[in-house]
Amino acid sequence: MGLTTATLRTGIEKITAKVEPIGAHLNELDGRLGDGDLGVTMVNGFNNIATISDDLPEDFGMACMECAKAMTKVSGSSFGTLMGISLMAVAKQTKGESDIEWERLPDLLQAALDAMIARGGASIGDKTMLDSLTAVIASTADKSTAEDALIAATTAADSALVEFHDKTCKIGRARIFGDKTKGMDDPGMVAIKSMVDCFS
Repeated sequence: MGLTTATLRTGIEKITAKVEPIGAHLNELDGRLGDGDLGVTMVNGFNNIATISDDLPEDFGMACMECAKAMTKVSGSSFGTLMGISLMAVAKQTKGESDIEWERLPDLLQAALDAMIARGGASIGDKTMLDSLTAVIASTADKSTAEDALIAATTAADSALVEFHDKTCKIGRARIFGDKTKGMDDPGMVAIKSMVDCFS
């Protein structure tokens, strides 16, 4: 079986089960470089998505669109907006489908990435979650099972954090701190890694 609404429900359940401690950690990181509300956004967003999980339609695209609405309804920050836009981009690619082959995962993530770049204005290499997603997309190419995709995504998300740890944040409020951001993890990149780790 491929990517289905049931898979989506499982993902929501796994992330929601761990989102409170993840949120606290992200708030701490974001407090050093940003507004300090990234964790709150994740907690509120995923908890609200969880409230509609049982009622999501079997049409995967429509299910993603409902998740996007639930995320943006309670998450006014830039991260919440970008998460909502990402889900909408995937929804457009999969509307009318109920079982999607895992080989298409990189293409769906690329659609999400493109939407975030168009809306957020950041570029690859700025030290944001876009860099983590780029690594995950590359790593999951040609992976035909959920297990293989997860192993590849986990390694890629870890490697991206290591690769960018000593680089400078180039966009958003974090850019104000310049070289002081070297040696600090970007909260958005940690958020991506944390979500991937929830599936392990």
